[in-house]
Amino acid sequence: MSRRQPWIRPPGPVAPGLKIGLLGGSFNPAHSGHLHVSETALNRLRLDYVWWLVSPQNPLKPVAGMARFDDRLRQARAFAQGPRIRVTGIECDLGTRYTRDTIKALQTRFPQLRFVWLMGSDNLDQFSHWRDWTSIAAMLPLAVITRPGSELACLFSKAAQRYSRARKQAEPTIVYAAPPAFIVVDAPRNTASATDIRKAAPRISL
Repeated sequence: MSRRQPWIRPPGPVAPGLKIGLLGGSFNPAHSGHLHVSETALNRLRLDYVWWLVSPQNPLKPVAGMARFDDRLRQARAFAQGPRIRVTGIECDLGTRYTRDTIKALQTRFPQLRFVWLMGSDNLDQFSHWRDWTSIAAMLPLAVITRPGSELACLFSKAAQRYSRARKQAEPTIVYAAPPAFIVVDAPRNTASATDIRKAAPRISL
């Protein structure tokens, strides 16, 4: 018997057929690049909402230099703009660590919603390092928003090459595509980087 998922409150309105973009990440900190990916997806894919999934701890990133989860969640909520971007710590509520498990839990909890996974092209370059990345691609469509310095990942990354025949062109219909399916949304570039922001932050002497 499968383990029952805990009941969780939805981050926003829930109605049959609503189209939800899922944007996961550490948000350490949230920045204009996250807004750019979200707003581009909302407009180009005609989504109803984007849910930011602030990760308690990204398994691929070191603990050192990672701000506290509560602080990152609070900063992301203060930074997000507009009612159609919902910031959530839902992975903490679900007790999931890996994207595969989070998606499965969300699809089980909200079967009436249509989910699409959002990522910048910089993440597509790393996607093949994610736990069970092929199972993620088999669970829901993927939408890749181009980011500076990683445009070639949309052609030459391991994931892009594996799913080249699953690449779609009609942006607004990607949420209805049977996975595996992915689309590349070529949009004006946003250069914001959480790494650069942390490097530029003033150091406090103790």
